[in-house]
Amino acid sequence: MGEITKISTLNGIAASGDIAIAKAYCLAEPALFFGVKMIEDFAQEIERFRAAIAKSKQEIKKIHDATKIKLGKDNAAIFDAHLLVLSDLELINAVEETVKSQQINAEYALQCTSDRFISMFEQMDNEYMRERAADIRDVTKRVLSHLLGVELVNPGMISEEVIIVAKDLTPSDTAQLNRQFVKGFTTDIGGRTSHSAIMARTLEIPAVVGTKVATERINHGDLVIVDGISGEVIINPTEEIVAQYEKKKADFAAQKAEWAKLVNEKTVSADGHHVELAANIGTPNDVKGAINNGGEGVGLYRTEFLYMGREHLPTEDEQYEAYKSVVEGMNGKPVVVRTLDIGGDKELPYLSLPKEINPFLGFRAIRLCLEEQDIFRTQLKALLRASTAGNLKIMFPMIATLDEFRQAKAILEEEKQKLSAEGIAFSESIELGIMVEIPATAILADQFAKEVDFFSIGTNDLIQYTMAADRMNEQVSYLYQPYSPSILRLVKMVIDAAHKEGKWAGMCGEMAGDETAIPVLLGLGLDEFSMSATSILKARSLIKRLNKSEMKELAQNVLNMSTTTEVKAAITAAVK
Repeated sequence: MGEITKISTLNGIAASGDIAIAKAYCLAEPALFFGVKMIEDFAQEIERFRAAIAKSKQEIKKIHDATKIKLGKDNAAIFDAHLLVLSDLELINAVEETVKSQQINAEYALQCTSDRFISMFEQMDNEYMRERAADIRDVTKRVLSHLLGVELVNPGMISEEVIIVAKDLTPSDTAQLNRQFVKGFTTDIGGRTSHSAIMARTLEIPAVVGTKVATERINHGDLVIVDGISGEVIINPTEEIVAQYEKKKADFAAQKAEWAKLVNEKTVSADGHHVELAANIGTPNDVKGAINNGGEGVGLYRTEFLYMGREHLPTEDEQYEAYKSVVEGMNGKPVVVRTLDIGGDKELPYLSLPKEINPFLGFRAIRLCLEEQDIFRTQLKALLRASTAGNLKIMFPMIATLDEFRQAKAILEEEKQKLSAEGIAFSESIELGIMVEIPATAILADQFAKEVDFFSIGTNDLIQYTMAADRMNEQVSYLYQPYSPSILRLVKMVIDAAHKEGKWAGMCGEMAGDETAIPVLLGLGLDEFSMSATSILKARSLIKRLNKSEMKELAQNVLNMSTTTEVKAAITAAVK
């Protein structure tokens, strides 16, 4: 790394809010050097490989247990996934077969095999699945360290206030971070859905990921500012810049304290109009965050996480316990559960799903469930049983036609009849809705509204489908425009169609928690805004300052504009 003697700024992805100022601790990768070697006793080499696997399992189990105590079961589940990799016979057998057939050393055989698996995951269209390549990379590094007799760096041994600088932080690294000393981190690679980013938010450690060049530009011991709010990293700031950021950090702390005062309040606009602010969650452990951040419900429970990181489908009872835990935990507040949204780009290793050229437009979500009805019916039965625990609502994802909705509803009704015949209780008043994430559905919302109980607009997909722009593709990212008049018109169509039939309309995409979009959405009449739990209080504070009647006028104006730029300028002018 070259000498850095002047101030410089890196831009990355704001993965975890707040600001940290400390000296850089460069987490250098250990030297795991090896080449290909011909071996004579392949049985002995395979035995050496198996011993390294066994040692790695022991270490990961220890990290798992420590993480469970420190960060909870949800974050510890990352290491369950690591243990699954170490028990993956497809990977292990491939390594051993390579050692045996090619008569080469275990290190080289392992690296070649894991590279093949990593490449497969990295080529998937879904960001979540691409990030899973990090699991295999992390596990491979640990096994190689044992094969080579090299000790891995332990971030848990840091004993002074630092900001970690690394190419990437593996889940093992992040789980061992001591919040007392590690004030923040920045990485070359990663995204908001990477394990390190998720755990940073759990630990409430400021983080900026995906800078591309942090390890090249930052030297060990450099003074660094990590701005997890803006996504900036400042290297060797002057005293004046440090003072500016110390003030920004203090202001943010004061702002959070003000937002915290709203935790038990309803979300009411300045002119007395109430809307519901709900949380998007992935596991039962997320309920605590929803409650602590003042969530008025759960607007999206992503049930697919129950199906991931395991070797087989979850049983009906396993699902029942998970759903019941969430519904009970919300103490009568509404919980909208999205049925299984998997397939195509989100693979389950234990299901033989077809490989697809364009998985975002393929065999996924409700399309998969209507075909694989055993999976779907098991989930619906578990949901029905859990409905007696509170206010549970069911939502079908990726609905494109009324026939799909009717078929899914018919299956649900059949499962109700079966439970009734068995004398098993369920709520008779479960609301049934759909995700609106396909333009065809938004356009036909007036017809859907006659049959559904509610809509939840999934803007993440609705925007990319409407603009014909893959939101994971940097080259067309300029087309991912939530404030485009075309998107806003589709949103209006959905809300108006719901209200005409006396139904409610929510939104569970990222746009719902976007402070630029919120004024227009309020003006369009959105009833429920569902977002990450940490965004709720900030959104509530904003809405309390807005006058709905004025925002309605703003919404009417922007619907007649031509470009995103014009819309953003109009919002900025209206909300001062």
